[in-house]
Amino acid sequence: MRRSDVVLDEAYFDRIFSEFRQVLASLGKVLPAVSLVAVQKQDPFSVLISTVISLRTKDDVTLNASRRLLAEAPDPRAMLQLSEDRIADLIFPAGFYRRKAMQIRQISEILVSEYDGKVPSDAGLLMQLPGVGIKTANLTLNLGFGIDAICVDCHVHQISNRLGWIETKTPEDSEKALQPVMPRRFWIPLNELLVSYGQEVCTSVSPKCSMCPENRSCPKVGVTRSR
Repeated sequence: MRRSDVVLDEAYFDRIFSEFRQVLASLGKVLPAVSLVAVQKQDPFSVLISTVISLRTKDDVTLNASRRLLAEAPDPRAMLQLSEDRIADLIFPAGFYRRKAMQIRQISEILVSEYDGKVPSDAGLLMQLPGVGIKTANLTLNLGFGIDAICVDCHVHQISNRLGWIETKTPEDSEKALQPVMPRRFWIPLNELLVSYGQEVCTSVSPKCSMCPENRSCPKVGVTRSR
C-alpha cells in the first residue's frame, strides 16, 4: 500500500539516499558493474553493451565479461570485426551468452549502418535495437549521456514498493509511477543505489531489515520473513 505517513519530498529522499549509502559504505560495497564500466569507459556504447551483458547475470561476471569484450572491441566498428563465436567466448559465462553475442553484433551493425557508429540518445530509438528494453535504454541514457530517466530493475521495483513509495505490479509500471513521486535529481542515482542496496541489504528473500536505518518506519510491504 502506498504510504501516507511521510511526505515524499526532497528532504525525505536526501535522508534515504544518505542512509543507504552509509550502510553500503560500511559493507565495503562498490558500484554495480555497469556503473563501474561507465566510470572507466565514459562512453554510451560501453554502457549499452555492458547493460545487455548484465541481464540475468551476476555483477562480477558482468564486469569481467564487459572488460574482456570492450578491450577487444571498444566501438561498434571494432565489434563487427569479431565473430559471434568470439563475442560469445569473451562474455562467457554471462547468462544467455550466445543469444547476447548475436544481439551485440546485431546492435553494432545497426549503429554503424544507421547511426554512423554512434549510440542514439533517445529511448524510443534505443528500444528498437535487438535485446534492448526500457531498463537498458534508460540506463544507457543515465550513465552514457547523463540524461534524466528512471531505470527500474527488479531491485528498484521491489524496494520502492516495500517502502510504500508506490504500489505497482511490474517494473514497467514502477517507472511511470515513480516519475511524479520522486524529484528529478534523484532519477539517475536511483538505480545505482537500489541495485546495490537490494543485493546487500534489502534482498528479495528474507531481507536484512535489522541492518536498515528504515527498519522501524518501513511498512515492509510484501515482506513475510526478515533478518
